[in-house]
Amino acid sequence: QLQLVESGGGLVQPGGSLRLSCTGSGNALNYYAIAWFRQAPGKEREGVSCIGGSDGNTVYAESVKGRFTISRDNVKNTVNLQMNSLKPEDTAVYYCKAERGWTNYWGQGTQVTVSS
Repeated sequence: QLQLVESGGGLVQPGGSLRLSCTGSGNALNYYAIAWFRQAPGKEREGVSCIGGSDGNTVYAESVKGRFTISRDNVKNTVNLQMNSLKPEDTAVYYCKAERGWTNYWGQGTQVTVSS
C-alpha cells in the first residue's frame, strides 16, 4: 500500500521560497497522478497543483500560477512543489494526494506559514 509523507514546510517571510516534497513508499509515485492541496484555518481544502501520472501534464490554481512549480523526481520517488514569491495568504497546511483510478492516498500534511 502506498504511503505518502510531506516535508519541507516551515516559516518564511513574504517574498521567500520553500520547496515541499511528497515522498512515496510502498509503490512508485509515477504510477499515480499527484496533487497538492492546502487548507487554511477556517477554510475548505483547495487544490493547488497537480501532475499527471502518464502524461506529466501539470495544472495550477490561478492563485499560484507563475509562482509555484510542480515536478517529479522518479529516482527519489518524490513529487516536489517549488513555491516562490510566497504571500501571507499562502499560509496553510499543505497535503499531497496520489490518485489512480478509484484509489487515492493522502499524506499527513506539512505546515507552511508566511509571515514577517
